[in-house]
Amino acid sequence: MQLFKKATNFDFMSKRKLALSISVLLIIISIGSLATRGLNFGLDFSGGTLLELGYPQSVELSEVRDVLGKGGFPDAVVQHFGTSQDILVRIAPAEGQNNADLSTKVMGVLESASQDKIDLRRVEFVGPQVGEELTNDGGLAVLYALISIFIYVIFRFEWRFAAGSVVALFHDVLITLGVFSLLQLNFDLTVLAACLAVIGYSLNDTIVVFDRIRENFRKIRKGSTIEIVNTSLNQTLARTLMTSVTTLLVLLALFTVGGEIIHSFATALIIGVVVGTYSSIYVASTTAIALGVSKADLIPIKKEDLLEGEGDLP
Repeated sequence: MQLFKKATNFDFMSKRKLALSISVLLIIISIGSLATRGLNFGLDFSGGTLLELGYPQSVELSEVRDVLGKGGFPDAVVQHFGTSQDILVRIAPAEGQNNADLSTKVMGVLESASQDKIDLRRVEFVGPQVGEELTNDGGLAVLYALISIFIYVIFRFEWRFAAGSVVALFHDVLITLGVFSLLQLNFDLTVLAACLAVIGYSLNDTIVVFDRIRENFRKIRKGSTIEIVNTSLNQTLARTLMTSVTTLLVLLALFTVGGEIIHSFATALIIGVVVGTYSSIYVASTTAIALGVSKADLIPIKKEDLLEGEGDLP
C-alpha cells in the first residue's frame, strides 16, 4: 500500500480566508433556512399516530401512498419496516379525532383497496406535549454536549483550542440542520442521534489534529505558528482521510440498502462526516490561530526558569 506513504506538503492555512468565507456563507444560508422554513419534524417531535402493518405478500409503497392520499391522508408517511411485506404508516395529528378512530379509518381505507387481509400489529400515539418536550430536551442535549466538550478541551489543551473545537462542532451541526431544512428532509429522533454522533466524530478528528499541533509546538523550535499548523495538518491528513473514507463507505451502504427507516439517519451522518472532516482541517485550526494561539501557550515552563524568576524578586 503506497497510498499516503509519501509525506504531503499542502499549504492549508494559505486558503483559510477562502475557507472562512465559504463557512460563513453556509452558516448564513443554514440560519436563514432554519428561520424561514424550519425543520420538517417527524412524528417524534410533532406528534401523531404510527401504525405497523403486515401484508401477506410484498406491497409497493407508492400504491399504499396513493390509496391513503385518496382516502383523506395525503401527508401520510409510508415506509418499509424490516421486509417488503411490513410497513410503517405515520399520520400527522388531526383535530377532533382520537387515536382509535384514526387507526380504524386508516385500516378501513387500506382494506377497501386490498383483497388481502392486513394485520394491524402495533399502534402508537405521540401527543403534541410529548413532541414539544422531546424537541426541548433534544436541543438541551446538543447544548450540554458542546459545553462539556468546551470544558474538556480547556483542561486537555488550552482555551483557544477549546474555542476552536466548539466553533467547529457548532459549524458542523448547524450546516447539517441547514441541509435538512433546505431539503425539508424528515427530522426525527434518529437524526438528532446522528447530530450527536457527528459531534463525537468531529471532536475526535479535531483532538487528533490539536494533539499533533501541541506536540509540534514543543518539538519544532523554528517556524511560525502557521507553518507548524500546516505541518501538523499534513502529518494527520492520511489518518483523517482514511477514517473519513472508510466511515463514508459504511454510511453509503446504509443509505442505499438500509431501507427508508434509517434513510434520514444515514443522510445526517454522511453530511456530518463530510463537513466534520473539512472543519477539523480549516475551522478548528483557523479559529485557534485567529485567537492568537502560539508556542508560548503550549510550551511548559521549565523548573529552572521558575527558580530564576524567583531569584529576581526583591
